[in-house]
Amino acid sequence: MSRLFGTDSAKGAVIADLSCEIAMQAGRAAAAVLSGGQEKRSKIIIAKDGRLSSDILEAAICAGICSAGADAEGIGTVPAPAAAMLTKKRDADACIMIAAAGTDANSSGIRIFSPEGKRFSADTEAEMERLVFGIGAGSVLARPSAEMGRMLRYDGAEDDYIGYISELIPTCLSGMKVALSCSGSCTSVTAERLFIELGAEVMILPEPEGQFDSDIEMASTNLERLMEFVPANGCDCGFDFDNEGFGCLAVDETGKLTDGDSMLAIFAKAYKEMAKLRGNSIVVNYMSGLGLLNFARDNGINVLTSGAGDRYILDRMVEEECSLGGERSGHIIFLDDCPVGDGQLCGARLLEIMKVTGKKLSELAGEMQKLPQIVLNVRIDPRKREIWKNDSVITDLIKESSERLGESGRVIVREAYGADPFIRVVIEGSDFGAINEMAMDIARTIKSRCA
Repeated sequence: MSRLFGTDSAKGAVIADLSCEIAMQAGRAAAAVLSGGQEKRSKIIIAKDGRLSSDILEAAICAGICSAGADAEGIGTVPAPAAAMLTKKRDADACIMIAAAGTDANSSGIRIFSPEGKRFSADTEAEMERLVFGIGAGSVLARPSAEMGRMLRYDGAEDDYIGYISELIPTCLSGMKVALSCSGSCTSVTAERLFIELGAEVMILPEPEGQFDSDIEMASTNLERLMEFVPANGCDCGFDFDNEGFGCLAVDETGKLTDGDSMLAIFAKAYKEMAKLRGNSIVVNYMSGLGLLNFARDNGINVLTSGAGDRYILDRMVEEECSLGGERSGHIIFLDDCPVGDGQLCGARLLEIMKVTGKKLSELAGEMQKLPQIVLNVRIDPRKREIWKNDSVITDLIKESSERLGESGRVIVREAYGADPFIRVVIEGSDFGAINEMAMDIARTIKSRCA
């Protein structure tokens, strides 16, 4: 696996445990590669989340960029989708987003966007990675002082992003009451203003009692609190945004979770009715639930699948010219409007559908019938990678389970790659007890033969 560019993102590079030295060299490498070896001054936008560590890394990255002869333009704390949008608007050669790496708020990472707000090509990524790790800290030399880049500042990023999303939602959301959970998220700088601008009444989920540390991940706790807060305060729905603002999960008026599968079903049906569903298709990954697949089939919508991770969903959407795709995690991509998942756009569009149809979120989400799902991960010996697929004891048990479920369920067994390889067992069906027993049998068999 790539050391610099992870496989879990459609947005760019991810570096866990990012040091100032690597950050500076990443800035230099980006500037050097984007110049194409020519004597041109590139401009790279720098965005960040609100953690103190991001301020420190921003200084290191900007130093690297300027020392390699490019200009570094800081746009402050904004959601990552805003940074992607502004890359093109600000006529920049790239944008580097500094934020918590994945779900670990104590580990920093960066994402690099192309001028179109997308991921760079594999060749460009490989060249950046070679310069950062291949030769060492001196692989990209600093320019003489007369050739160094400038430090620039742009203070209109929040306004630009809010204005852009507002233009995409022409429906006034007056009469809608929404609760927002933004603690520890980049969306805290824009979400309240955005939904008020759209006409909704906004309530912000209060901070938990006690001292809140922005470097401690609170996402799961916030979601649970939001599920209590929404019905207690008479809200039409609530949204919980992830750290960088790429995705959101919704809570309906009764306090029930509405995940990415349910939102995709709502958006797919609405888009088809508005003739906006290009190719009459949506793109999902293999972890999307059978309920979504059945809903799409019943409504005459095609489903295209990709690998796990929204970078693969985006690649498939571009390849098949689709306008809608996403994951159960709440990363929904509206490709005609934004080249990445955008949690605030997702929430605003969901409210718009509720307003136009006059339906409650529970009604809209209830049109898709979910099936119980069991997911188990089994660690395996690295030497057993791929070999387990030829083990007849394992494969015969998987086949037998699939035949027992028939068309009323499904069994998915996939190998996941990483430092600690594991096999993921996913079973769906109407009988929770039965599928739980099947999943445990398969997991135990895999463990006994591959651990």
